[in-house]
Amino acid sequence: MRTALIALTDELRRLKTAGVKSVAVSDESVAALRRVVAGCKASRPAAAAAPVVTPAKSSVPPAPVVALKPVASPAGKPMSPPPPIVLPPGGKQVRWDALLELVRNDPTCRAHVRPGKLVVLGVGNLEAKIMFVGEAPGADEEVKGEPFVGPAGQLLTRMIGAMGLKREDVYIGNIMNWRPEMPTPPGAQQIGNRPPTEEEMRYCLPYLRAQIEIVAPALLVALGSTAAQGLLGFGTFKALGEIRGRWREFAGKPLMVTYHPSYILRNQSNRSKRMIWEDLLKVMERAAIPISDKQRGFFLERG
Repeated sequence: MRTALIALTDELRRLKTAGVKSVAVSDESVAALRRVVAGCKASRPAAAAAPVVTPAKSSVPPAPVVALKPVASPAGKPMSPPPPIVLPPGGKQVRWDALLELVRNDPTCRAHVRPGKLVVLGVGNLEAKIMFVGEAPGADEEVKGEPFVGPAGQLLTRMIGAMGLKREDVYIGNIMNWRPEMPTPPGAQQIGNRPPTEEEMRYCLPYLRAQIEIVAPALLVALGSTAAQGLLGFGTFKALGEIRGRWREFAGKPLMVTYHPSYILRNQSNRSKRMIWEDLLKVMERAAIPISDKQRGFFLERG
């Protein structure tokens, strides 16, 4: 039981890191948790740092506890070792098409996709200089089978436009090829997202590496803490502010780490926008994209 509580605490911490402030649970689940805690002799003070767990309001249908083991799939099945990726000879489009077939037919990927939803691979210009990397598909992405098409994706498109580029000029991918599952009643739609576990991202990383090999971009941009952890290694940093705006390396490519577009959706201040924009200015400079005086002045506070 102690192991289960530790796993739950770890998951709540990951949700907090992703910006989740609270998790709705049913009254029955809260009562069960209280019974377990009351019966535990050992206490865990660190759990106070996790997001607040509140009972679901009576006007809303009870929601299940968001608690998933960090080292196993949500279905409880052991995760297979990462797949070897073998692509046929040929041009970029030939190899990308082959990769798409591989990921669509990957048994593990298919097993984690809910009925009627799609496995997601990257999208964009196979000759792109810049490749953006996010963490995982969300509700909109698993329907369309394309990364960054929801609200955060629409904002990313505008950010790319502010750089003087179009969405079709760059390549956009995710570490994960499926939307990480959360406990959902049979026949119901999943509500909310959770960060993928280290094991889940480790499984999908070969597909991302294959995309990098095919596209051969001049540089990479990691969007958000989870994507940065997946690329640089879990435990590399505690807070994204420690490493954002600094050049790193992944798969032999320069890597810029910045905030996820959803950060701006939650923080609509010029200061927040400017932080990400300064990172993108560095990307533009490294990619030899002309920068106008107007662009350099975006989101600066003016007296």
